[in-house]
Amino acid sequence: MAKKGNRVQVILECTEHKASGKPGTSRYITTKNKKNTPERMELKKFNPILKKVTLHKEIK
Repeated sequence: MAKKGNRVQVILECTEHKASGKPGTSRYITTKNKKNTPERMELKKFNPILKKVTLHKEIK
């Protein structure tokens, strides 16, 4: 049986990567509770292409 709940999978994408002009993208997949956090997530994650910690925002 499928799980019942409010947790959904979301994709986080780097905000600084597009401005840098380098090829590729930095994306992370995580889950969030839609009931507790209805707004879009923003987390600081490591970007391996830029080799630094950057702000990643939810895209879906």
